[in-house]
Amino acid sequence: MSIDLLRVESGGVRYHDGEDVDPLLSPRPYLTATTRDGAAATAVGPEDHVHHLGVSVAIPDVNGTTFWGGRTFVRGEGSQMLSNHGRQQVLSREVGSGSVTEQLLWIGRDGGDETPLLEERRTISVRGRADGIDVRWNTELTAARGAVSFGSPQTNGRDGAFYGGIFWRASFLEGRVRSAAGEGTDAAHGSLSPWLAVDGPGVSLVATTSNGDMPWFVRADGYVGFGPGVAVTGRRSLAVGETLHLDLRVAILERSPADPAAVARRLGA
Repeated sequence: MSIDLLRVESGGVRYHDGEDVDPLLSPRPYLTATTRDGAAATAVGPEDHVHHLGVSVAIPDVNGTTFWGGRTFVRGEGSQMLSNHGRQQVLSREVGSGSVTEQLLWIGRDGGDETPLLEERRTISVRGRADGIDVRWNTELTAARGAVSFGSPQTNGRDGAFYGGIFWRASFLEGRVRSAAGEGTDAAHGSLSPWLAVDGPGVSLVATTSNGDMPWFVRADGYVGFGPGVAVTGRRSLAVGETLHLDLRVAILERSPADPAAVARRLGA
């Protein structure tokens, strides 16, 4: 099932329940988007990384379970296909005008056993503007059933690969990257820049987040993807009852903005 959150001209934003996602890709709801004139801003199941699902909350290691999909990076052994793929189960959904709010349960897997690990409340809202489309994704992850620890390939031994959180996979394979830290991926990746701009053919994405302690994971060569990293210098833990807030706000534009910082300020308002 999918929901139209916004239709504008030849494009728009759709939200998908993810129930048809292969179990090895860690089934989860996800969002797809285009510009106002129909140019794709997201990619789903691309050949290079079939587990990339548009925009989703995807974390590679939650108590050893992958909610990222595909292979798991194991220290000293590299990427391995393990029987540890979790899934996100929607418990309730409310659909409004340009918005969807859900309660979800993150179900871990250890061999043949399933264990509830996290409860999530997420709200996604979409707004059309004269120059593009604004997307806001807010998530609250609560360790309601027991303590939880988040990891990434970097915390497990693969330097630079600290992806995991709200992750945006773009449709294009290479792009121009700008941030307050400077021009290029090397400047943006690992930075705490208040904004990120990524330009591709016919699409420009400007992103910001309130997660000021989470460095940007940015890749723009081979594929383009970005998001604030949940587990970077070490594992991130939640005690029982503790909640982690995540958010990502993105403006989908057809033209590269001269002042991305101004666009980011608008998103944060």
